[in-house]
Amino acid sequence: MVGSPGQTVEHIIEDLLFIEKLRPEMIGIGPFLPHHDTPFAEYPSGTAEQTILLLSIFRLMHPEVLLPSTTALATLSPDGRERGILAGANVVMPNLSPRDQRDKYTLYDNKASLGAEAAEGLQQLEEKLAAIGYRISKERGDYSYV
Repeated sequence: MVGSPGQTVEHIIEDLLFIEKLRPEMIGIGPFLPHHDTPFAEYPSGTAEQTILLLSIFRLMHPEVLLPSTTALATLSPDGRERGILAGANVVMPNLSPRDQRDKYTLYDNKASLGAEAAEGLQQLEEKLAAIGYRISKERGDYSYV
């Protein structure tokens, strides 16, 4: 969670080095967003800019990794998902939970779970990505080592 309370540049460097050593198949990174029921409720959100910068760094470090442009990024900025894709993310994950159950899964306040962030908005998501020159592949996206 980029911009988490207490996070420093040194922490981010340690995380980059850890990910380099681990070489995971998927790297999930998104901005910190507070939730009202946690001790972090009064802390400011992370920024889209710092998250997008780190997405691009991870893409350069790991050209084959699955790298999501997260719902948190879409929550923070109306064009956050598209900016994440343009920075190197190659995965989007619409919310597949039934609409009447989504409020049970709010990890942070004001979570984007309607429109292009939701399964019923797949056409809208396809249109948003087409507008920046991308298309959705519905293949599994399995990772393969080169």
